[in-house]
Amino acid sequence: MYTQLMELSLKRRSIRKFSEEKVSEEIINKILDIIKLSPTAGNLEDFKVTVIKSREIRQDLQEITFVDSAPVVLVFSALPEISSKYYGKKGEELYSVQDATIACTYAMLAVEALGLVTTWVGNFDVEEVKGIIGGDSKEIPVAILPIGYPPSNFDPAVKEEKLPEIKYL
Repeated sequence: MYTQLMELSLKRRSIRKFSEEKVSEEIINKILDIIKLSPTAGNLEDFKVTVIKSREIRQDLQEITFVDSAPVVLVFSALPEISSKYYGKKGEELYSVQDATIACTYAMLAVEALGLVTTWVGNFDVEEVKGIIGGDSKEIPVAILPIGYPPSNFDPAVKEEKLPEIKYL
């Protein structure tokens, strides 16, 4: 199992261009099934996933991010009000955001395992994205995943391993 996860992690790339091939409902549902398994603080459902297939909404997002021509876009939003009920200020400011980003990470790995590509988009105006997706005042978009199949010129060469700073005590 570790070997499979390592292989998956080594071949994953941040891809911003996609082929025109559509992503089936079956594939989208498989990704959503994995997201449902992601851990959350206190086992709370303190995040929301918005699945965007509408060409118009994807184009609106493309204008403020670099989701390009992805046939499917997932927006992960924190729901701080839910975690604040149980964890107070720390739940509001941290746990719901962590839970949404953990779910996004699970989705990224699922996308790769299913033969698709994506990239994590975090640089966007929260209020603009919320307006585009029709988010309510209680949700905070924290990550966007454009999802699709790789373009024909995709180079799947294995990337070099990078070692983050690690401190042993």
